[in-house]
Amino acid sequence: MGIDSVKILDGKKFLWDGKVYNNETGAKEAMSGYEQRGFETRLVEEGNKYLAYTRRVVTEVVVEGQSV
Repeated sequence: MGIDSVKILDGKKFLWDGKVYNNETGAKEAMSGYEQRGFETRLVEEGNKYLAYTRRVVTEVVVEGQSV
């Protein structure tokens, strides 16, 4: 099965977490953990497997060597 590591969902770029879940419950548990850490998540079903895709919006950019 060829899994896309990047998907555009709802007009936003999401990255696959690299794991294939055998059931929806396992995928949703993983997604809940990502959401608690500030990620936006989407569940994708491919065949009888479930994939978790995540994204996080950058809210602050820190450049080394520059004082604020």
